[in-house]
Amino acid sequence: MLAVSQQRERLSLAEKFSRLAGRLRDPEWRRYAGLLLGGKALGIGMVFLIITVVSGIFFSHVYAQTGTPEVKAADVINPVNTAWTLLAAFLVFGMQVGFTMLEAGFCRSRETVNVLMECVVDTCLCGLLFYAFGFAFMFSHGNGFIGYHWFFLQNAPATYETTGVAFLAVWLFQFAFADTCSTITSGAMIGRTGFVGDLLYSVAVSGFIYPIIGHWAWGPDGWLALMGSEGHAFPSLGMGFHDFAGSTVVHTIGGFIALAGAIVLGPRLGRTFKRDGGAPMLPHDLTIAVTGGLILWFGWYGFNPGSTLSAMDFEGIGRVAANTTLAACAAGLTAMFWAYMSSKKWDAGFTTNGFLAGLVAVTCPCYWVTPTGAILLGGVAGVVVVLGVELLEWLRIDDPIGAVPVHGICGVWGTISLGLFACGKYGASGPAGPDNSVALKGLFYGGGTQVLEAQLIGSAVITVATFAVAMAVMLAVNATGLLRISKEGELYGLDLHEHGISAYPEYLISALGAPSGMNQELPLAQHKTSLASAKTLSHIAS
Repeated sequence: MLAVSQQRERLSLAEKFSRLAGRLRDPEWRRYAGLLLGGKALGIGMVFLIITVVSGIFFSHVYAQTGTPEVKAADVINPVNTAWTLLAAFLVFGMQVGFTMLEAGFCRSRETVNVLMECVVDTCLCGLLFYAFGFAFMFSHGNGFIGYHWFFLQNAPATYETTGVAFLAVWLFQFAFADTCSTITSGAMIGRTGFVGDLLYSVAVSGFIYPIIGHWAWGPDGWLALMGSEGHAFPSLGMGFHDFAGSTVVHTIGGFIALAGAIVLGPRLGRTFKRDGGAPMLPHDLTIAVTGGLILWFGWYGFNPGSTLSAMDFEGIGRVAANTTLAACAAGLTAMFWAYMSSKKWDAGFTTNGFLAGLVAVTCPCYWVTPTGAILLGGVAGVVVVLGVELLEWLRIDDPIGAVPVHGICGVWGTISLGLFACGKYGASGPAGPDNSVALKGLFYGGGTQVLEAQLIGSAVITVATFAVAMAVMLAVNATGLLRISKEGELYGLDLHEHGISAYPEYLISALGAPSGMNQELPLAQHKTSLASAKTLSHIAS
């Protein structure tokens, strides 16, 4: 058989033509060849037909022009700023790796696959929703509450507004932000959310809640952004709401949706709170969790400096990056020391959530504060996150990774801190450089309460609106019976019940490698089982 194959491979071109001529004399072979070629021709024709129909429905027609076309200023793409925005978008998207690792590490091993699936599927869902209408709701022109142009990214200009950045580059950058908000939401709902229920509320978050409420602050005609000017809300205030990179728009919205979800779901089975004599459920892999936190820190250098949308603002992007770093450093240390005062332990979880809290807090004011201001507001965030965790524990709200304190509560603090720490030197970033003609000055720098009042109004409005709408959505999804997994499914384990596989199918959990101090924390029955397992395995090994 091998010899025949080799002989066929050695046929010359003339022999191949001779073989084809012989086959064409065979009626059965001609019928087969005709069907094959006819099927391929029909398939190619169907492809061209589909392309023609889709193009006619969804894409603009192109007409021949006479004379030289007019080049508008809005159609001139700045290649440097576009490349900078794309680089930042890639970094922000890379934060999904950090979020996935952070959530997977802080959860129990029995729900790890569920976390992985939720993070991946939320990303895919968010991308399509933000393409269809999310970006249109949030960033197109409309009214003060919602945008209504550019659905399915149609009829969009070459560049976004006056940024000089290619339109689709801005879309990609903002999609990564929307994905971040969606992922934050799932953090407080780990361990008891059904997968279908997760899909349902994710549609509401990525498609409606985040883009519509976000339009108020970031839309080109958002009512909070234009607040304080003539003809808009609170004209006597003389100041609009500011959120440079999203302490409110991304993190507060995500954090308070997470709070609504955690309240409606209730705690995981077996979760006993401190006031009832219990303690938080332990994370199954702090190595993954802390590494994920550091990856998030790295991605934040796209999140904050990239929000300039301008590589030409050299001083601005350097200042933002430095402030981002210093706030995280200060918050990580203050969280560590503050937690130590109550537990007398150097807690890796609190330290990680501490530097994340500093990153969240500085996200709003990072462009307008000095490095000293970043350290101070970050240091406060480190204390706030620990107090936030203790508050949720006292309220009996189960938040496995601390999404609400880190993103929700510290997002509020960071937004308000702009009214305190804005140094009065910086105004706005622009496509060709900064515009400092109208600088923001906070209370601590002699600017009075004007900025602080605007920040308080904006933060309060978005926080209350987000929580109210999110509660309605979560209650509606819960009413279908799909939000919380059944008791049997939770006890069986989300990974096996929902996805049919464990994250660690080949690992044997035993007491062989456990330190002696660990046995003191186990219940008596579990301690005896661990010892028996250790003896059995030791005997097998010997």
